[in-house]
Amino acid sequence: MAAPAREVVELPRRRTALRAAVIALRPRQWSKNLLVFAGIVFAAKLGDAVRWGEALAAFGAYCALSSAAYLVNDLRDRGHDRLHPVKRERPVARGELSVGGAVGLAALLGAAALAITGWLGWPSLGLAAGFAGLQLAYSFGVKHVVLVDVLAIGGLFVIRAAAGAEAVDVRISPWLLLCTALLALFLALAKRRGELVLVGARETPGRPVLEGYSLELVDQLVSVVAASTVIAYSLYTFTARDSKALMVTIPFVIFGVFRYLLLVHRDDLGEEPEQVLLTDIPIIVAVGGWVATAAVILALT
Repeated sequence: MAAPAREVVELPRRRTALRAAVIALRPRQWSKNLLVFAGIVFAAKLGDAVRWGEALAAFGAYCALSSAAYLVNDLRDRGHDRLHPVKRERPVARGELSVGGAVGLAALLGAAALAITGWLGWPSLGLAAGFAGLQLAYSFGVKHVVLVDVLAIGGLFVIRAAAGAEAVDVRISPWLLLCTALLALFLALAKRRGELVLVGARETPGRPVLEGYSLELVDQLVSVVAASTVIAYSLYTFTARDSKALMVTIPFVIFGVFRYLLLVHRDDLGEEPEQVLLTDIPIIVAVGGWVATAAVILALT
């Protein structure tokens, strides 16, 4: 009797320590930190080289803080991540980046970020410390609390926007902070929906907080927040003292929200929002059109 054939499983190729460290920093996620430029853009200070230097310094600091938080999160969740079909490829979960190496790298990035924001001033340092504290709270417990988890994500985005304005010493509209919070909530809830779909389709363990959500609930919340985002942005453009012409950018916002909802419901792409925002051509065109139109209006008004 012939011996049964054995299935050959190809193991993933091990990455070098340097490449693993770079991947663990999640540079694709740095796109979230572009919010620090909102202050200098909406204050129409695009020709001020000094302020651009300060804004770039803030951007670098928040990229460092974000990467440090990702390393801490990966260290804490490495056991759970090994059971996840996607997250098991993270360097810490695969053992390509040691615990000691991840801790040291996170500490170095955090210290560098606080030094940069300290140079920008005490208020900037305070916002950076608040950002780091909220990130740690999220990693060590908040992310397991239903609804509070997505509210914390919204808070992190608001701090980014406020920190960018503080770094260049300009006033940022409360409406823009509200729009930032709502947009962050929209993306976070869509991400939860994508995770629920993935867990249901593959019958794999998901993050514990998902037990408190359902597709029906998340879909309702996404709809409410999506509508609120468009309304808040529209009200901002209606009430802007010197830039009411920004109303012409509303269609870009509506299309972007609609397009993202389409991808979330049709293709279940909500789990990785940064991937969608960086690869979907219609969304890239909408964002580019909004940026170009808003820049021209702010420069002229």
